[in-house]
Amino acid sequence: MEINHEYEGIENNEILLTHLMDEFGSDLKRIAYSFVKDKSQCDDIVQEVFISCYRNLDKFRYESEYKTWLIRITLNKCKDYHRKWSFRNIKYQSSVLQNMASDHHKPSAEDELIKKENASELLDAISSLKPKYKEIIILYYVQDLKLKEISEVTRLNFHTSKTRFVRGKELLKKELERRGILNGFI
Repeated sequence: MEINHEYEGIENNEILLTHLMDEFGSDLKRIAYSFVKDKSQCDDIVQEVFISCYRNLDKFRYESEYKTWLIRITLNKCKDYHRKWSFRNIKYQSSVLQNMASDHHKPSAEDELIKKENASELLDAISSLKPKYKEIIILYYVQDLKLKEISEVTRLNFHTSKTRFVRGKELLKKELERRGILNGFI
């Protein structure tokens, strides 16, 4: 993979950090929110990511893209959060499926309620996966990363990432079937 050195010439760390926050902040928030399902915690995690980024900018070796580096930091911060709190007790709130269906007509109140319930069930099912599968599933479906990018971000061998994706997808499908809500999600 060819590394993009777009930011390499920026010597002022404050300016570089501002560029990185502008370009990648939304993506990192989506990733963090997918893991913690709490806006306040999500914001705290992303803030910690950029603080960590700023403190370590001089150590960045351009062996990867800044995006890859920042996603890796975000994943680690999310894992730290999970170790600190009993994540299993946190209920996901619906948000993932809002972008999945783009009907041109206004859905009925009943359709909206069903969609929200399905989204909540889907996110609950994802949260029930072991962390090694959940991480891959979130990066693939929520962040739209390709398996090669996921292997770079997680620092896993490509085939390990692919295996975890396939197994995670199978486990998610079984969980959705068990809950009776498969409806073509996977």
